[in-house]
Amino acid sequence: MRGDEERVIFAFCGWLESEGWTRIRREVEFIDIVAERDGQTLYIEAKGRTSSPGLDVDTMYGQLLRRMQHPEGSARYGVVVPSSALAAALRVPEWVRERLNLEVYAVDPEGAVIRG
Repeated sequence: MRGDEERVIFAFCGWLESEGWTRIRREVEFIDIVAERDGQTLYIEAKGRTSSPGLDVDTMYGQLLRRMQHPEGSARYGVVVPSSALAAALRVPEWVRERLNLEVYAVDPEGAVIRG
C-alpha cells in the first residue's frame, strides 16, 4: 500500500491532461492537485489504498473542506481514491456533493479513471 497515493495521483494527472485540463500542478497550498480548463479551476484531494479506507476517506473530505477558499463559480472540487475505496467516497450524499460542486473519482488497479 505504501506509495499507492502517488500511483493514484500520477494516473489522475494523466487523465486530467487527456481531458484538456492544463496547468496541472501538485501540492499547491496543501491541495494535492490543482488544474485549470476553460476558466475553471479544479482542486483535488487524493488518497491511496490504506488499511482503514473509510476513516482515511473521511479524513480526506475534512482536509478538502478545510481548504475550500474559492466561493466563486469557477471553482470545482474533487476527491480521487483507489477504486477499492470508491464506496467509502460515495458515502457523502449526492446532494451534499452537488452543493459543494464536488466530484468523486477513482483510479482502478490498471490506472483507468472512473467517475463516481
